[in-house]
Amino acid sequence: MSNLVLQLKDVSIFQGNNLVLSDVNVEVNKGDFVYLIGKTGSGKSSFMKTLYGDLALTQGEGHIVDYDLRKLKEKDIPFLRRKLGVVFQDFKLLTDRTINDNLLFVLKATGWKDKDKMKTRIDEVLDKVAMKTKGFKFPHELSGGEQQRVAIARALLNDPELILADEPTGNLDPQTSIEVMEVLQEINKNGNTILMATHDYALLLKYPSKTLKCDENQIFEVVQRKS
Repeated sequence: MSNLVLQLKDVSIFQGNNLVLSDVNVEVNKGDFVYLIGKTGSGKSSFMKTLYGDLALTQGEGHIVDYDLRKLKEKDIPFLRRKLGVVFQDFKLLTDRTINDNLLFVLKATGWKDKDKMKTRIDEVLDKVAMKTKGFKFPHELSGGEQQRVAIARALLNDPELILADEPTGNLDPQTSIEVMEVLQEINKNGNTILMATHDYALLLKYPSKTLKCDENQIFEVVQRKS
């Protein structure tokens, strides 16, 4: 049984006809915490979008949580996304409903039926991010950091094999960023695999981990110097 949750071999990633990244070779193992760094426009978002099926993979080999990205069909994408948790920079919470109803919406959309089980699962994931008492609130009643905690809880609902966090601290102040990182670190300690795109280098210094860098159409591993 392989421990690989993500493997890309000789992959090229395109946005339309534009080559964004070429010759990408990446492996992520179960339980890893991996950073993806790089300047704005270096291809981080295109890379992430390829992983969750927003951009088609047309060159190279790619496997993610037992899905072949080259053979991914439109109808497979919802099932792929059930095995992935995606955390966005701008939270993407539904503003017209409470936090509990935001999470309920995801469970229903991914095939859950049993009301008691849904309620229990919502309580569990909110508890993991220390937001259990805030489920009755609407997104606009929460701070940015709290909204991002809810977004992380939402990503955990289906017990994903891999969490893709795309600039999860991008809209947050430094102190709140650290609080959100602490949540992600804790989730990782509990066995969740996380790939996090960021340009917040302070977090890398505070929480060093395997780091991939997007630069000049390439992705390569950065060897962090021991201080």
